[in-house]
Amino acid sequence: MTVKQLSVFAENRPGRISAITGFIGDAGINIRAISVADTKDFGIMRLIVDNTEKAMKVLQANNCTVTLTNVIAVTANDTPGGMAKIMEALYKDNISVEYMYSAFINPSQNTACLILRVDNNDAAVTALEEAGFSLVSEAELMEI
Repeated sequence: MTVKQLSVFAENRPGRISAITGFIGDAGINIRAISVADTKDFGIMRLIVDNTEKAMKVLQANNCTVTLTNVIAVTANDTPGGMAKIMEALYKDNISVEYMYSAFINPSQNTACLILRVDNNDAAVTALEEAGFSLVSEAELMEI
């Protein structure tokens, strides 16, 4: 089970993040998770939104370079070592994590949702499920 993520190339200049998030918001699209990584000259915004296809069209119409990637959303216990247990399950099956970021924390359930980009989605899904972790579907992310 994977989730669609948009990766948007953004020049590292004032107002660029504002513009990109504005395009999405003005189109009535809700951002469910976001991560921004930058270098001196450019950044990559990684977004999970409630309408991926519409967001992609809106961004492209506004001359943004955008790609689609399948990532994994997994629930971790929001306790010391919660993330480490997820990493152990992946390491045990020799799965490499390329990057990750937190989508949200759910205090009422004492959990956090992590977004993972790994070198093998199918193997990671199997490893995480066999280790007893709950994966979050795209539909579930939109309800939270």
